[in-house]
Amino acid sequence: MGLLLLPLGILAGWLAGAATSRRMVRREVRRLESLIESKNGNAAPAPEPAPALTAAPAPKPPEPEQLEEVAPETIMILTAAVAAFLGKRARIRGARMVRTAPSNAWAQQGRVFVQASHNLGVIHGR
Repeated sequence: MGLLLLPLGILAGWLAGAATSRRMVRREVRRLESLIESKNGNAAPAPEPAPALTAAPAPKPPEPEQLEEVAPETIMILTAAVAAFLGKRARIRGARMVRTAPSNAWAQQGRVFVQASHNLGVIHGR
């Protein structure tokens, strides 16, 4: 049941977004056509006022990231974890802190779906 709901939800979101985009483009084309007609001297009827959009305000542009230095203890822990996993010593050449960008629930669910599709217990082709 859950496997059916996810694609249907994605499709519904895509269709709603496409319809909204189409309406916005048509409204903008009508506005531009009336502007061109008024510049050419042809009196055009006043365009209908655009309804107020209820979309959230645009996010602020991201501030320049300040590079945070990774503590030597953290690099030692990473080195030990890699050595335990691989069974041999490994050298970490670089590490940096990555800030997580704010994402929406759809994007997060898509990443969860992709990660869950990787069945690590199956050995592919030999």
